[in-house]
Amino acid sequence: MSEAMREAFGKKLASLGETCPALVVLDADVSSSTKSALFGKAYPDRFFNIGVAEANMVDIAAGMATAGLRPVVNAFSIFLALKATDQIRNTLCYNNLPVVIAGAYGGLSDSFDGASHHSICDIAIMRALPNMQVIVPSDARQAELALEYALKQDGPVFIRLNRNPMPDLPASDEIGTVVCSEGSDVTIAANGITASFACEAAALLAKDGLKAVVLSVPMVKPLDIESLKKSVAKTGKLLCVEEHALMGGFSSAVSEAFMKQGIHCIFDAIGIEDKFTESGPYEPLLAKYGISAENIAARVKDLCK
Repeated sequence: MSEAMREAFGKKLASLGETCPALVVLDADVSSSTKSALFGKAYPDRFFNIGVAEANMVDIAAGMATAGLRPVVNAFSIFLALKATDQIRNTLCYNNLPVVIAGAYGGLSDSFDGASHHSICDIAIMRALPNMQVIVPSDARQAELALEYALKQDGPVFIRLNRNPMPDLPASDEIGTVVCSEGSDVTIAANGITASFACEAAALLAKDGLKAVVLSVPMVKPLDIESLKKSVAKTGKLLCVEEHALMGGFSSAVSEAFMKQGIHCIFDAIGIEDKFTESGPYEPLLAKYGISAENIAARVKDLCK
């Protein structure tokens, strides 16, 4: 297991504080959870605890951006996506301001706090906003790369982070699609932490003679459609996996792009169906909603029949 994304992200914030004097960090009184407290300890004069006021926090960050600073807003993803939607849309996106929105505890990773804290619609909301880029890292290294990338952009970027440690994927030097395994029978395009389960599924499938390409695809908007097209041209079958509602998320983005470009393949998707999720331990909870190596392997076998 690697360190948790939030730990890696917090450490990266603190290290970038030295080389990026314009970097400021805002948090909604959850910095011990998001790990932005690491930046606050190193740079107390550039760290702002706004309190439980996500909407105000976004507007403050917007003002800072107009003054030449590079704000990173860090709080729980569900509350940024829902409680601050108006400010993100009308202040950040409409004015195309360079503010990084770091949504911690994405997906079901705040597992024991139930449906009110499960962030399963954040990607759909954020990718619908003009000028907003959307990144969903798969491991700690990708979280660091996402932050480096976002701080170089001229407009707003949403980075969705996970709470729990996940296995390291093959290393990369920049944020983008990572080929985790090669194959010829099926392509598994995995968004976020589902990539590690997809890798496990590929190992299970190999025992049955099925060779799966596993792609970790963190860039939801703009979507790296070329890597997907190249792989599907070889395999003819595509399974998308995401820790998000199936409506409006990663799988929807892929489907829209494929239909628009006339790309034909046998297709299926794993994600949260049209329902609220329950509380429980994280990995058993993921498995309940189909995000497990065993279920991914089973769905691949169905595709390959």
